[in-house]
Amino acid sequence: MTGRIRKAPENFVPAREVGTVFAQAKAGRRDFIRSAFAAAAGTAAVASAARAASVGDGDPNILELPAHSKGLGQAVVTDGYGKPSKYEANVQRRQSPGLTQTKQASVSFAPMQSLFGIVTPSGLHFERHHQGWWDIDPSKHRLMVNGLVKNAKVFTMDEIMRLPSVSRFHFIECGANTGMEWGNVAVPTVQYTHGMLSCSEFTGVPLIRLLEMAGADLKKGKFILAEGADGSSMTRTIPVELITSGEVLVAYGQNGEMLRPEQGYPLRLVVPGVQGVSWVKYLRRIEVGDMPYATKDEAIHYVDLMPDGQHRQYSSIQECKSVVTTPSGGQMLQGKGFYNITGLAWSGRGRIKRVDVSVDGGRNWRSARLEGPVMDKCLTRFNLDWVWNGEECIIQSRAMDSTGYVQPSYQQLRAVRGSRSIYHNNAIQSWAVHTNGEVANVQLA
Repeated sequence: MTGRIRKAPENFVPAREVGTVFAQAKAGRRDFIRSAFAAAAGTAAVASAARAASVGDGDPNILELPAHSKGLGQAVVTDGYGKPSKYEANVQRRQSPGLTQTKQASVSFAPMQSLFGIVTPSGLHFERHHQGWWDIDPSKHRLMVNGLVKNAKVFTMDEIMRLPSVSRFHFIECGANTGMEWGNVAVPTVQYTHGMLSCSEFTGVPLIRLLEMAGADLKKGKFILAEGADGSSMTRTIPVELITSGEVLVAYGQNGEMLRPEQGYPLRLVVPGVQGVSWVKYLRRIEVGDMPYATKDEAIHYVDLMPDGQHRQYSSIQECKSVVTTPSGGQMLQGKGFYNITGLAWSGRGRIKRVDVSVDGGRNWRSARLEGPVMDKCLTRFNLDWVWNGEECIIQSRAMDSTGYVQPSYQQLRAVRGSRSIYHNNAIQSWAVHTNGEVANVQLA
């Protein structure tokens, strides 16, 4: 068993208990969610021990030829669209218990602890909806470009998809990712602390091309307003300077296929490095203007509450950040020995230059290996060899991007931002490994 990790328990709060969790969250308490998680972890430990007891000399899994080695398997194209193995059924997006009262205006978190590499499978990509998701008929969907343009234009999907396209890998992170942790530890696993984060290959047309086709006035026009077609009419202001570089895409493709309905099918905006709310889904209109639009979702939401009580607006760039995904909260190290510490790093301002890892709560740091490719405004996978001696330890990661910016500790971040905010928490994450191997979410003062 040396060097093995037991997975974190999944779906540890039954649906009937979500009301209790929500009531406690409103009161600033998390007692029930912690006890439910502890109970689920205990059950998983018993099951793991039972499995371990059956393995040893004379293992029947080696000595007895299994059915799949003696007969025909299932036919080709049993499923026209392939599915994961039934043994991976627990690897799912999940909602944080008690986070929202309305299922349509909610979030699902990607299972960070179960993913490899840097690409998030489309079916596990996190979701954030303000009024539910739709499966829109692409033949009826239209994109309008208007405002400070010579010729207002309306594009069909066919017209957009006929234009020269590009494909690029980028991360997308909700501005509220890790938001529940601002004041103190709130949730047990990396899925819930950091799971409003995903990375995909997006395919589409640079927005600048569509603006040029409409004759946009890019001297007077300093901003664009992006508007979605869902019931919330999500609208966001985006500076034209991000668009003229060609990096902002009007995207219809994700990971080699059309966008999923939950991700904005048939058309969404891709704004690399900027918080996910600006990546407007079900994109139906682009308006060119000469000043920020101060819409409802940028005047009273997605703003930063500062220590003096004022709100900071338009702080959209996702700053340099990282997290160790294994070992992480809810997992359990099953014995002393060698482990591979692995995780993800990202920055909205460029490439990841370096990731350091500490196993003693930040007193000493070692540089991790950055696994290629390392791309601009994209997730980067890092790894570090580690031998656990069975003693208590605290694992952390600290990223630096190509601008020289270094990910802050909670102490450094709170010195500037206070502890009552929601958005743009990029502080260093700490995981405590106890002597029995259990891994827990902790914060250092």
